[in-house]
Amino acid sequence: MGEPAARVQALTSMGNKAGADRRIWLVADDYGISRAVNAAIRDLLERGAINATSVMVVASGFDDSEAAKLKSLRADAAIGLHLTLTAPFRPLSKGYAPLHGGGFLSLRQTFLAAMLRRLSAAALTREIEAQVARFTAAFGRPPDFIDGHQHVHLFPRIGACMLSVARQSAPGAWVRQCGRVSPSFSDRKGVVLDLLSRHFRRLARAFGVRTNRAFAGTYDFRSDANFADLFPRFLDGLPDEGVIMCHPGRVDDELARNDPLTTLREREYAFFASDAFRQLLIQRGYALHAHKQQTSARSS
Repeated sequence: MGEPAARVQALTSMGNKAGADRRIWLVADDYGISRAVNAAIRDLLERGAINATSVMVVASGFDDSEAAKLKSLRADAAIGLHLTLTAPFRPLSKGYAPLHGGGFLSLRQTFLAAMLRRLSAAALTREIEAQVARFTAAFGRPPDFIDGHQHVHLFPRIGACMLSVARQSAPGAWVRQCGRVSPSFSDRKGVVLDLLSRHFRRLARAFGVRTNRAFAGTYDFRSDANFADLFPRFLDGLPDEGVIMCHPGRVDDELARNDPLTTLREREYAFFASDAFRQLLIQRGYALHAHKQQTSARSS
């Protein structure tokens, strides 16, 4: 074991001895978006600095070997599906529409098509089923949870199709709702997610699918964002079994081709790998959930 990992595990033990009031899910999104991001996420999982990741099975950085590397890590980590329906990625299913140049529409185009009810429920269902099936084939089991790349699972029609597939193909999975516990109107993206999540939570209850109790982790991806300063705010009021979304990683050419979020991933990675992060959790009375102890998030 490397010296940094040993320090983190020592701090984890300190937290366990002191006793944590709340246990949370710290979910690294975008496993599969690039091999450098994958390696960074696996490193944090091995350190015990995060306890969950969601996988983009349509991305260029995902294959059976990358799945095997992830499966070989901690058994108490949760692995979910990061449903992906936006550019520059391409569908797994045949006949998916609408497309642009053979790939999914942009986020803006997807949002507009969803709001105008121009997305085919049948095509969406086939694609979501295909991504769940690809995950299940790679990992030998259905996902522990399902969320959406760029939060597409909260969009009209997409949400209902995803919940229907989740109930049938991943009945033990919980799904991510993105309603914040400490709303701030300065975070415009967070406000939109709050509004979309109100309907999504009602829909999930109607389908009988579990959701996380609370959510945090949104911020403006500006080049000058200081993640170490932002993160403590995500813990404000976060209850037991809350979810914090994050995007740690390292930058490589593959990531630059697939996503505009690059150097901020390295700042997140550095923070989660630091002693300061683990000390913060201890000071605030938080610890990370162990997947073996709790396989699903409690419904909100």
